[in-house]
Amino acid sequence: MNKVEQIDANFAVNTTIKRDGTRFYPATADCFSIHGICASEGKFRRMPREVAEGISEGVSTLHTHTAGGRIRFCTTSSYVIISAKMTNIFKMPHFTLLGSAGFDLYEKIDGKQVFIGSGLPPMDINEGYDSIWELDGQKLHELTLHFPLYSGVDTLYIGLDENANVASAPAYSFPKPVVYYGSSITQGGCASRPGNAYPNQISLMLDCDHINLGFSGNAKAEDTMADYICQMDMSALVLDYDHNAPDPEYLEKTHKKMFDRIRTAKPELPIIMLSMPRIPPMRNAAQLQRMEIIQKTYDSAIADGDQNVYCIPGIELFGECSEIATVDNCHPNDIGFYLMASKIAPILKSIITK
Repeated sequence: MNKVEQIDANFAVNTTIKRDGTRFYPATADCFSIHGICASEGKFRRMPREVAEGISEGVSTLHTHTAGGRIRFCTTSSYVIISAKMTNIFKMPHFTLLGSAGFDLYEKIDGKQVFIGSGLPPMDINEGYDSIWELDGQKLHELTLHFPLYSGVDTLYIGLDENANVASAPAYSFPKPVVYYGSSITQGGCASRPGNAYPNQISLMLDCDHINLGFSGNAKAEDTMADYICQMDMSALVLDYDHNAPDPEYLEKTHKKMFDRIRTAKPELPIIMLSMPRIPPMRNAAQLQRMEIIQKTYDSAIADGDQNVYCIPGIELFGECSEIATVDNCHPNDIGFYLMASKIAPILKSIITK
């Protein structure tokens, strides 16, 4: 049987790209700015390895998944090539390989972030791949490259015309990052491509930096994780780990405890609490109980005079589109993530523009 790329050339993926006059730069070069991740010990990581290993085995594995990672730069090159060496690539039946292992490129045009295209990983991806984007002429392009959501990137090289200028992009309008802590949904499952995960969408909407601490199945509100969050410099925190509490009893024991631990360390930090996105009507008593537990943490904070706490019940996140907002009655699709971003972004905007 013919491969699909033999039938339709639009599906072809360039795994070996030859372009005369190309200069390759390591992604860690000074001409690029790295956001949401850092290069350490031969990998890109979302947090220090020793911290991740002290939280749980799952976080130790997932902290090298590059959800929320971005490279920003300006160039006059008429194309961008990437050559990525990758490991720990997750493949799932309900999640596109592009979302889990691909790269997205955006360009700022007339003040707006415009999607240029995706670096499509080959179906047999094993240790990374190459991809290329053609840009509109040899003019100055302000670019943001979004990293994969559910895979590790060990090294990344960016290829540009050797005669092109290249420099760091201007700083974000709001450079102090928003930090997101939560589950697989926070990490980005199951967005069709990286730019569509809700934290990335909000970053694109508001021109704000962010750090994604979503850990699929492993956001358990551990004290060590709370302590790590306490020492981070941020503009706001989105607390979104409801899904990974094994049961309402665990959520009851940990939710207010985590909030109080962070609030004690950061008394003025704006904190937005989410309960898991839900498709109405409530499917069982446990779902309602979970939402009530999070609401109780919020109500307690308000009663204590806290003026920097916000709560979005999960039942409000999808609204009238709830029946088409997920891939599996749990993980959002692109519609679901857009609805989440549209609900959270106005609150964050009011916070970071104060």
